Amino acid sequence: MGQVLVRNAIINVMGRVAPLLVAIFVIPILIKGMGVERFGILSLAWMLVGYFSLFDLGIGRALTKMVAEKLGTGNDRELPQVIWTSLLLMLILGAIGALVLGLLSPWLAYKILKIPVALQEETLHTFYLLALSVPVVICSACLRGVLEAKQRFGLINLVSIGIGSFTYLAPALVLLISNRLLPIVAVLVVVRLVVFGVFLFLCLDILPSLRKSVAVNRQILRPLLHFGGWLTVSNILSPLMDKLDRFLIGSLISVSAVAYYVTPYEVVTKFWIIPSAVAGVMFPAFSTSFAQDCNRTAMLFSRAVKSIVLLLFPIVLIVLMFAEESLTLWLGQEFAQKSTFVLQCLSLGIFVNSIAYISSALIQGVGRPDWTAKLHLLELPFYLICVWWMTSAFGIKGAAMAWLLRAAVDMIFLFVVVRHLLPAAVSTIQRIALILPGSLLILGLAMMPKALTASVAFLFVVLPVYMLTAWFLILDAEERLILRGWVRGGFISLRGIGLNISRDK
Repeated sequence: MGQVLVRNAIINVMGRVAPLLVAIFVIPILIKGMGVERFGILSLAWMLVGYFSLFDLGIGRALTKMVAEKLGTGNDRELPQVIWTSLLLMLILGAIGALVLGLLSPWLAYKILKIPVALQEETLHTFYLLALSVPVVICSACLRGVLEAKQRFGLINLVSIGIGSFTYLAPALVLLISNRLLPIVAVLVVVRLVVFGVFLFLCLDILPSLRKSVAVNRQILRPLLHFGGWLTVSNILSPLMDKLDRFLIGSLISVSAVAYYVTPYEVVTKFWIIPSAVAGVMFPAFSTSFAQDCNRTAMLFSRAVKSIVLLLFPIVLIVLMFAEESLTLWLGQEFAQKSTFVLQCLSLGIFVNSIAYISSALIQGVGRPDWTAKLHLLELPFYLICVWWMTSAFGIKGAAMAWLLRAAVDMIFLFVVVRHLLPAAVSTIQRIALILPGSLLILGLAMMPKALTASVAFLFVVLPVYMLTAWFLILDAEERLILRGWVRGGFISLRGIGLNISRDK
């Protein structure tokens, strides 16, 4: 990847990690101040807003692709009508989402959710207020898509860190006055309005043509809806398959087994921060480069995949090596005995799935989201049968193995599609096909039970060997030269900081 893309990927990671750190410290305060029941309802409120964001029908992502393509081909004059048409469409879809949530609110508050009678009316009013925020959230996603196409990830994540952090801080501040849900959610809605205003201001500032021309073109609606429609299929089915296993565990085994499965799952899925950050940056880059030079698209794809492999391999290796010890220290010996294999299997699945993230971003970036959607449609019944049978036969270990198997199938299928859509990437796929089995073999050996001293020795042998292999076999000459420059630049920067500190003394 180029230096700008690498910088944007790092900024994206920071934008996801910072709110998570705030949440770790603030959530205990919220639980204590609001009470468990109100905090549970607030959590459901956050989830509902996220789920009803699906009413954008993938238009935000479609807009990012379309704007990136226009920028890549130099058709800047068409941007105002593309953006304003998309924003109007998102506003309409958001209004429909708000209406649906408003109509469902009494049903959710009084019948579906097991909410204490004393809190039902308060919950209903909270859901009504949340319904009003749906158009704002969806339109904000539209404007964010424009900024992503312009590779303004620094600005995006500056706003995201603020909104993500304040999502947790705002309720804590309101607790100084009241612990009721309505004022807490009202502040969150105001924050969403401010975010929309900031994104709109940034778009008008970066693209002055938006202020000069406000135009709507109905011909743009068809490509937007076609791309976004297929993307929505994936956005619905992929999370469904990710959560299907825990429902089957609850129905086939027990609720306590769900806890032994979900806890390691929630830990390892945090690793998705890295591939999602990289894929978020690469998606508009793939769209722009594909409109200009397919060879550059292949180069970007190669470097993105290598980045994921090189970053995640040592992390996953350490998790696999010390899974049992970590779980014992954190949750106790009994929990570790039941969840160690699950943690290891899911970690391996995350490693494989993270590589597939980049393939998916490329396929969607070049305008073929139908391929990923068709994969999920085809995959769903087979995965349902597989996870049901393996869970029945092997318990939560079987569920974890089924999840790993699905991740592997995803990766292989998406590589085949990339090879079809982008023949220039064949050499990259062949190189990965040579490297990946060795990496998986090492990770498989790391899963085998061994004494702590043997684990440490294995780690000290494998990591240097892997680093040498990566340097000479994974990275090409140009990438090694770039990495040397980064290391040299970082050393010079550190040396300069040291000299400044010495002078200050």
